[in-house]
Amino acid sequence: MSKRMHWVLVMGLILSAAAASGRAEDKKAKSRRLPAKEYVDKMKAGWIGQMVGVGWGAPTEFRYKGAIIPAERMPKWQPKMVNQFRQDDVYVEMTFMRTLELHGLDVSIRQAGIDFANSGYRLWHANRAGRDNLRRGIAPPDSGHPKFNRHADDIDYQIEADFAGLIAPGMPNVTIQLGEKFGRLMNYGDGVYAGQFVGGMYAEAFFETDMVKIVKAGLKCIPQKSQYAEMVEDMLKWYAADSKDWVKTWGLLEDKYHKNPATTHGLCSKPGGPKAFSIDAKLNGAYIIMGLLYGKGDPDQTIIISTRCGQDSDCNPSNAGGVLFTTIGFSRLPERFTSALDPKGKFSHTPYDFPTLIEVSKKIVRQALARSGGRIEITGGKEIFVIPVIEPKPLKALSVYKPGPVDNSKFTEAEKAKITPKGRAASGGQGAPKTDISKPVAKFAPDWKVANCGGAMDPGLRKTWGNRDNVLVTHPLNQSSPCTLTRKVEIPSGKKTSLCLDVTHDPRGDWLLVVKGNGEQLLSKTINKAGAKDGWTAVAVDLSAFAGKTVALELGNCANGWSYEAAYWSKIELVSK
Repeated sequence: MSKRMHWVLVMGLILSAAAASGRAEDKKAKSRRLPAKEYVDKMKAGWIGQMVGVGWGAPTEFRYKGAIIPAERMPKWQPKMVNQFRQDDVYVEMTFMRTLELHGLDVSIRQAGIDFANSGYRLWHANRAGRDNLRRGIAPPDSGHPKFNRHADDIDYQIEADFAGLIAPGMPNVTIQLGEKFGRLMNYGDGVYAGQFVGGMYAEAFFETDMVKIVKAGLKCIPQKSQYAEMVEDMLKWYAADSKDWVKTWGLLEDKYHKNPATTHGLCSKPGGPKAFSIDAKLNGAYIIMGLLYGKGDPDQTIIISTRCGQDSDCNPSNAGGVLFTTIGFSRLPERFTSALDPKGKFSHTPYDFPTLIEVSKKIVRQALARSGGRIEITGGKEIFVIPVIEPKPLKALSVYKPGPVDNSKFTEAEKAKITPKGRAASGGQGAPKTDISKPVAKFAPDWKVANCGGAMDPGLRKTWGNRDNVLVTHPLNQSSPCTLTRKVEIPSGKKTSLCLDVTHDPRGDWLLVVKGNGEQLLSKTINKAGAKDGWTAVAVDLSAFAGKTVALELGNCANGWSYEAAYWSKIELVSK
């Protein structure tokens, strides 16, 4: 008997067992019944599925962009791959679980932001930009707003939203609410909906094994007018047209959601083809769905297909594996996925090992049950979760391309005092140590002083850069400590005085320019290609308010996502007329 035929028979037994359990799935019923023991079994499997998916796909991450990974390049599963305690696909949501454990489901989004700001692990893209914003005092939801976060529609909340469904079986509105609380820390629009979709699939996976129905359940949790919803509907349509050839569907997906500017105009990712990088939530979310639909309930095929789709090919099989494994249950998983699990392994920068995580999930699910109007019944000495059937209520659609206004949310001084990150990543982590460029600065701009210049990207004086001569290069020391240029100057009376700057950025990144006078912020501007002339941005800051006074000027080269953050200065002049 082939392995695949064996698994079909196993799934048949699983479905029979589910039908014979104490769980009710009458569509006309006002509630669903889920034995507490079965909840724990499925919840454990969901966490394992994430670890299996990310461990199996990790060697391929971003190795193939705009191309399918050849079958022979797919890593072979080894049981020890399950021990993924240092993967952002898993450890970020542990911070959210800890917040819920300590503060309950009613925790404010501001407290959630403080807790995330204090995390010490390494981050990338929307997570990193969101955390940087929080540490700079930009409170949620603005920390995920496109005005402050150019990664707002990236994959980040999608890869960490599994927790929301695993603590809310059959409670889609809880997953939606959790997305509005935790997803808005770093994402906006489709970036948030991606996580609400994933959470909704998990919530349904406790009661359903049909992947089409599970995908449709996730779809109900997000605004139907969003582009993410359009992508999900396309995937269901393409699967209905051809449920066997996933490669053909991959091609349709590539044409519309990777090459077409109408649906691939991401803030961070851009339209492209072969070898073009994309961490867009829609494209990578489709790869999750690809594995779930075309995997046909087979754990190996589900993970392999999601991985072979390419791009972020460890995150996507992690989500797909988690959803599928939830439908199966820990006790029914093939031993090769559980035999080597290290129960003492700690998830990075968290107090959780696997057994502790399970206990915390068991605690929070009871709060979610109460929040949803459910109850616990005792039948034959066993607990049964009685969960009301309530239709999902997604919120109004938002778009990163035409975002709504910011909330102007700032942390208070008391809240800022609570943000005390520890660890390597907390102090900036990635990047070179501080470097002394005082001599190049003195040569380029006499009377200006420099502080906290990081050594990344070779700071100093360049003979030429961007068709300009004599260009000063600076770099932030870390994610929370900008490189600063400072000078005290007397502003003449009776004249209009301006600080005039010509600045640019590395083509692969951007940075945030912050200008202060006597500690007061006068300007905050992202330096990128928008508004640039010949690649350079001219900035003029009016200093007339300081006429007749001495002002301490500060120019900040601030991190904005921690990716190629060097600042290039062609001119720093004071002009009085």
